[in-house]
Amino acid sequence: MNIELCLHQRQLTLQRYPIRNNETLQAWDSADEYLINTLQSQTLDEHASMLLFNDGFGALANWFAPLLQITSVSDSWIAQQACLHNLATNSLAGVSLLSSLDEQPVAPRWVLLKVPKNSRLLAWQLHQICRIAGPDTQVIAAGKVKEIHTSTLQLFEKYLGPTHTSLAVKKSRLIYCQPNKQLQVNMPTLRTWDVPEYQLTLTNHANVFSGESLDIGGRFLLAHIPVEPQLKHIIDLGCGNGVIGIQAAKLNPQAKVTCVDESYMAVASCQLNAKANLSDPKQLQAKVNNCLDNEPADSADLVLCNPPFHQQNAITDHIAWQMFTDSKRTLHAQGRIIVIGNRQLGYGEKLKRIFGNCQTLAKNNKFTIYQAVK
Repeated sequence: MNIELCLHQRQLTLQRYPIRNNETLQAWDSADEYLINTLQSQTLDEHASMLLFNDGFGALANWFAPLLQITSVSDSWIAQQACLHNLATNSLAGVSLLSSLDEQPVAPRWVLLKVPKNSRLLAWQLHQICRIAGPDTQVIAAGKVKEIHTSTLQLFEKYLGPTHTSLAVKKSRLIYCQPNKQLQVNMPTLRTWDVPEYQLTLTNHANVFSGESLDIGGRFLLAHIPVEPQLKHIIDLGCGNGVIGIQAAKLNPQAKVTCVDESYMAVASCQLNAKANLSDPKQLQAKVNNCLDNEPADSADLVLCNPPFHQQNAITDHIAWQMFTDSKRTLHAQGRIIVIGNRQLGYGEKLKRIFGNCQTLAKNNKFTIYQAVK
């Protein structure tokens, strides 16, 4: 696996995060290279500002850090940690990191955007760019050809301005867009819906999974949350909008609940939902993290987990492995992890390898719920 990006007589060392000895994926792609090659043909003023969106592992921030004033916006805590790690590795500094919910600097000279998979997040970001764009702002987006659809370009036209695309290079394409301030409107309102059978009202920010209704996996897991007076600390790992952790808190009012996700929008949604649905919102704490990094060992009684099986655009099982191993470290002796997943993902075998035991609690035609005991 190549960790050296070499272009235009420069070399950067770039790694994905978290760092893994057996990593098989690069920390940049051909869309990053296309953006770099395009900007290298421009005259760049070192005092000019550049705003980056969705810079996966910091390749763009690292490349342009010596050349421009860089602000990088991401909804991913892991992406930010990758950027910081790579900046330190390459002895670079001066990059400002913002979450997707932070206020952004106005009138940047350049805006580079890696097109996200989530169209709701893309629409949110195009609203943001239109709001902060100045008269000289140039916007260039990039993504894989197979991920840039007619509907993608329609979002740019609708929320930002006139749009055209480049030729494809190494299966990637650029989108050029001229911001039209007459399209500026208020930021989209948050989506809210009810789950009447559980007396829940849920609100989602743009980049939270299943943004307009309760997903079917979450609904299945809700029916199998333990109700036990001896539970003192419950962790909802990969919490999304917090629905599992919030229901666990309602069912176990004696327990402290910790909700963890790497998405800033997920954690913000979880906090909103705790205030809306819990009689004592302080019972639940939500925070961004890479799985359970730095959580105290032997500190939890129960972990509830619905693992993702992708990191950004890459399908991978390493996040599930880390979630399970971190959970074993964090659980008390005799503590339990309850995991839901699509039946074909094989989480039962992974749990058995890590915990030495695993049983099936429930299953339907799509999902299986497993339990392992420390």
